[in-house]
Amino acid sequence: MSIKAAITAIEGYVPEYKLTNEELSTMVETNDEWITSRTGIKERRILKGEGLASSDMAAEAAKKLFEKTGVNPDEIDLIICATATPDMLFPSTACVIADKVGVKNAFAYDIMAACSGFLYSVATASKFIESGQYKKVLVFGADKMSSIVDYTDRRTCVIFGDGAGVVLLEPNEDGYGIQDHILKSDGSGRHALNMKAGGSAKPASHETVDAKEHYIYQDGQTVFKFAVRGMADVSAEILERNNLTGDDVAWLVPHQANKRIIDATARRMGLSEDKVMLNIQRYGNTTNGTIPLCLWEWEDKLKKGDNVILAAFGGGFTWGAIWVKWAYDGKQ
Repeated sequence: MSIKAAITAIEGYVPEYKLTNEELSTMVETNDEWITSRTGIKERRILKGEGLASSDMAAEAAKKLFEKTGVNPDEIDLIICATATPDMLFPSTACVIADKVGVKNAFAYDIMAACSGFLYSVATASKFIESGQYKKVLVFGADKMSSIVDYTDRRTCVIFGDGAGVVLLEPNEDGYGIQDHILKSDGSGRHALNMKAGGSAKPASHETVDAKEHYIYQDGQTVFKFAVRGMADVSAEILERNNLTGDDVAWLVPHQANKRIIDATARRMGLSEDKVMLNIQRYGNTTNGTIPLCLWEWEDKLKKGDNVILAAFGGGFTWGAIWVKWAYDGKQ
């Protein structure tokens, strides 16, 4: 049987500080009912501390993974970090993570595809495993979204939180692992969800800082409509392409952007609520962290052979779905 890339371990990390809807209501004109009814979010975690960044959360997750699995950092061949909030524009956050956790024998790089970046990274990493040349690959989803949130803008500040997750991918010849993926993008959506300044098109200046152009900008209605259609369509498409139905799926692991988007995706796939991993109420939208954090929290409920669908939508626009046949019993 051909080699597939299987997820063999999962870990996550969220900061201790909880930013509740009640606290947000003292910072901006909003309230718990308004936030909950529109997003499903009750609280989100915020990384506090001078100089702490996305790599610090990722490193904490990696250290726990090494401790849990007994894997030696020297065994890691490759690190890919999906992030929208890199520590710096360069070097890559993946390189910083490698240094912080003592990985010496791997090459490392970042993938930036907004909230879909973790899916893009898993699909990319799977090809390195399938080549037969690489045996252990770490894929991170890590974002300190609080670093680019304007806490006077109630359209965006209620949505985002900080967190990181990591999966270990290894070869599998028994049919478990990544079975199929569908990844899509549409660059015309860049105007609806972006950070206007700080790149080569509009470098940082006093004017861009004063205009608050280094924060997340979102045209909420445009993004919502496209996300509902995109994430639901691609999740249904990956089932149809592989002759699967909702009855065959054990779990949907959706990007935690908005409860209404998640519900629409599950309905399109014919899934009941008890098959949907959901933690948006506790963590909000951690961008690239949402899917690995869900897998981390639900690990003990995952069973060997489970059909798991990962689905996401993000700025760009980017979106996609991955079908995974789970490779181990999570309770072990």
